[in-house]
Amino acid sequence: MRILDPHIHMTSRTTDDYRAMRAAGVRCVVEPSFWLGQPRTSVGSFADYFASLVGWEPFRAARFGIAHHCAVALNPKEANDPRCAGVLDILPRYLAKDSVVAVGEIGFDSMTEAEAKAFTAQLELAVAEGLPALVHTPHRDKVAGTSASLELVAASGIDPGTVVLDHLNEVTVGLVAGTGCWMGFSVYPDTKMDPVRVVRILREYGTERVLVNSAADWGHSDPLLTRATGDAMLAAGFTEDDVDQVLWRNPVRFYGQSGRLRPLLDEPDGTAPAEHEGNSILRGPR
Repeated sequence: MRILDPHIHMTSRTTDDYRAMRAAGVRCVVEPSFWLGQPRTSVGSFADYFASLVGWEPFRAARFGIAHHCAVALNPKEANDPRCAGVLDILPRYLAKDSVVAVGEIGFDSMTEAEAKAFTAQLELAVAEGLPALVHTPHRDKVAGTSASLELVAASGIDPGTVVLDHLNEVTVGLVAGTGCWMGFSVYPDTKMDPVRVVRILREYGTERVLVNSAADWGHSDPLLTRATGDAMLAAGFTEDDVDQVLWRNPVRFYGQSGRLRPLLDEPDGTAPAEHEGNSILRGPR
C-alpha cells in the first residue's frame, strides 16, 4: 500500500513517527500551515515558520525516505489578529518555493469578517500563483461554514477543481459533492472522522475527488490513520486499486496541479533513486 498523506502537521511529530509512517506505506506528505497552539504575535514568527516548512522539515523527512511538501498561508484562526495581517504581504515569496504545492490552510474558524477577507485574498493568491487551495472548514457551525466557504470559492473565480474543502463529515459532504471541488476527510480521533465512517462515505459518494488525511498535529492524533483507513476499505470489500486511488493517485492528481511534486525518496539517507514506474510522482520546472 502506498500513501500520500495530503494534510499532516509534521512539525508537531517526532522522528519515530516518520519511521512508523514509512513502515506503514507513507511515501509522501503535504504539510499545510496551521495554528501552533500558541498565538504568534508578529509577521517575523510566521516567516521563521514558513522557512522551516520549506527548509528543515523536507530534510528531516528525507532521512526517513519520505518526500515532504507544504502549503503556506495565514491560517483562519490567526487571521483575526491584526498583528498578523502583514503575513499576506510576505506570502508570495514563499508561494514561489519549489516545495510549496498549495495555498493553505485557508478558510473559516469563527466566521468573522477578518477571516473572510483573508480567505478571499488568499484565493486570489492561489489563482495568481497557479496553485491549488486547501480550505479548512470550521469545527463549529460546519454547515454554515462550509456553505460560506463554497460561496467565496465560487465568487473568487478559482477553478473548483483546484480547491479541496477539508474536515468534511456526513453532514457537510453533500454540500460539496457536485460542486467540482475536492472532498477532504480528516481521520482524527474524537473530533473528526474515523476509518469506518470514511468507508461509509466512500460507499455512498465513490472514490473520485476524495482526499483522506490524518491531519496529525500536536493534539490527540495518529499519523497512521491513513493506513488504517486503507485497511478498513479492504476489509469492507474495496479493491486494492480503490485504495491506491484514494490514498495515492487522488492526492497526486490534486497536488500535481502545482507542477511541483518531487520524486519519492526511497533511500534511508534521503537520496533519490532512479525514476521508474510507480516510484516518481510529478515534477515541474524549478
